[in-house]
Amino acid sequence: MKTVGFVGLGIMGKAMVKNLCKAGISPLIYDIRRLQKKDAAFAEELLTLGAVPKDAAQIGAESDILFLMLNDGPTVHNLLFHEGVAAHLRAGSIVCDFSSVSPTESTACAEKLAPSGVEFMDAPVSGGDKGAIDGTLSIMAGGKPETFAVLQPYFEIFGNSAVLMGDVGTGSTTKLVNQIIVGLNLVAISEGFVLAAKAGADPKKVYDAIKGGLAGSAVLDQKIDRFLQHDFRPGGRMTIHQKDIRNVMDAASKLNVPLPFTSQLLTVFEALEVAGHMGDDHSGIIQFFESLAGVTVKQF
Repeated sequence: MKTVGFVGLGIMGKAMVKNLCKAGISPLIYDIRRLQKKDAAFAEELLTLGAVPKDAAQIGAESDILFLMLNDGPTVHNLLFHEGVAAHLRAGSIVCDFSSVSPTESTACAEKLAPSGVEFMDAPVSGGDKGAIDGTLSIMAGGKPETFAVLQPYFEIFGNSAVLMGDVGTGSTTKLVNQIIVGLNLVAISEGFVLAAKAGADPKKVYDAIKGGLAGSAVLDQKIDRFLQHDFRPGGRMTIHQKDIRNVMDAASKLNVPLPFTSQLLTVFEALEVAGHMGDDHSGIIQFFESLAGVTVKQF
């Protein structure tokens, strides 16, 4: 039986570790931020489920498969190559990065680990905190087919869809595509519901009327209650989505691909950052459009 490690116990990572425990796996766990704060109780709930806390060196040395769910590429790189995890990984072990990073960051990690005989797979996810809790994430993987085959049973614990996109980096590219579509979907929903509110229409009835047609979407279904209740407590954080769109624009620039609407999305995120909303759920993007129209979307 393989020993599984998991680094990153934020909103997504903690839920994913819980699902490992429920599946009868006792993962080794390490969380950078909370351990730095010497918060001994951060993993108490996970410990009761069977998770085992380790430090950076231990989780590298003892893990056959190491899953990462971190904020960004620099954090992944720092964990692996500056905190000592990579130095302790054994030949034949696998690092699977669920973090949303750029394709070049994924490729760089794979190239640095290869001389040690460590396999790397980028496997960003979609589905938000609800998907992580329910074990229904969509996983976009990049790497070798044989590595994907080893990880497939674990992907089935975390999600209901896992697709091998190609070589390392293609999973991260697919996540960028995902983030364009999700972000612009949130913008369209925001503009539509702000118009409805300004016109005096009940936004809940608007949702009921359109959800089964072409305007319906998984984004709309998952985020409608947040819009109507103005509940922007973080699930998918605005700051993470903003970072992803910056990665999108960087990739688009290198590939000479014009993305006029996505560039406007980045401008919206920057305005929300100035207004202090980066800690909100990304559905809070509606606040930008509400401020322009002088109206608040809420259920009648």
